[in-house]
Amino acid sequence: MKDTIFHPKLKQVLNNIEKVMIGKSDVAELSLVALLAEGHVLLEDVPGVGKTMMVRALAKSVNANFKRIQFTPDLLPSDVIGVSIYNPKELEFQYRPGPIMGNIILADEINRTSPKTQSALLEGMEESSVTVDGNTRKLERPFFVMATQNPIEYEGTYPLPEAQLDRFLLKMKMGYPNINEEIDILDRTQKQAPIDRLDSVITLSELVELQDEVKEVYVDQTLKQYIVELANYTRNHTNVYLGVSPRGSIALMKASQAYALLHGRDFIIPDDVQYLAPFVFSHRIIVKSEVKYGGKTAEDIVKEVIKFVQVPVQRAVR
Repeated sequence: MKDTIFHPKLKQVLNNIEKVMIGKSDVAELSLVALLAEGHVLLEDVPGVGKTMMVRALAKSVNANFKRIQFTPDLLPSDVIGVSIYNPKELEFQYRPGPIMGNIILADEINRTSPKTQSALLEGMEESSVTVDGNTRKLERPFFVMATQNPIEYEGTYPLPEAQLDRFLLKMKMGYPNINEEIDILDRTQKQAPIDRLDSVITLSELVELQDEVKEVYVDQTLKQYIVELANYTRNHTNVYLGVSPRGSIALMKASQAYALLHGRDFIIPDDVQYLAPFVFSHRIIVKSEVKYGGKTAEDIVKEVIKFVQVPVQRAVR
């Protein structure tokens, strides 16, 4: 389902991103949905398809404080959240913030670092705060993590545990451009990278106001029940070892609210839920081994669930 009407300010952001990202309007929309819903994104795809460029374009479009963390096997938790260093002149320890102290964080190749360092992101992603030497420091709004990982190089990587995967609102792939889009990319980058010419189109304060507007988007009781029934069916599916948790239900509701606002509505409809469910639920499901080896993916199962669960007939408007 694709609406033709967009929220005016958010349409400006999408148009701005499309100056850099060619043929990836769906990825730009979903990234903006996660940002509006105050969630986080996991981008999984092969190298060189524009994952890093996507998050840089989003950060520039909203005038955010952008920080990049390159995850490597030797990265320490303190390299992410910061550390307290003794200042002999002041005779006290002073906190030196890590790169997590930004608005939009690119966690590049997150599966290349150890689980201990991966977990350093957990508190920030879930609680919007970090704890250093017993002191809790709040992260400024907006706070948004877009993590990338390469799915084809398994040697020297550490798969993300279920607890961390569950912290990501959406998981998606970029995919290769088609031939015409790739030619357009060559034309645009021949003399200068388009990202260098990109300017912001909204302010951070405007973005925070839009995040607050998302919370006011109306969700009818029938649609809340529909979301819960979708999640519950994954828990009882014969091909699923571990289904979607209540956190997944909350994530789908919030993502649907953000998607509705993006498309200029103050209420969600069943199409919003159905479109977003594969991106919200798939990484929260563990498929049984024999089913996975048979070629069926978590996304296939979510699409089956969407077809099986009855759609509410009552229109979700006030």
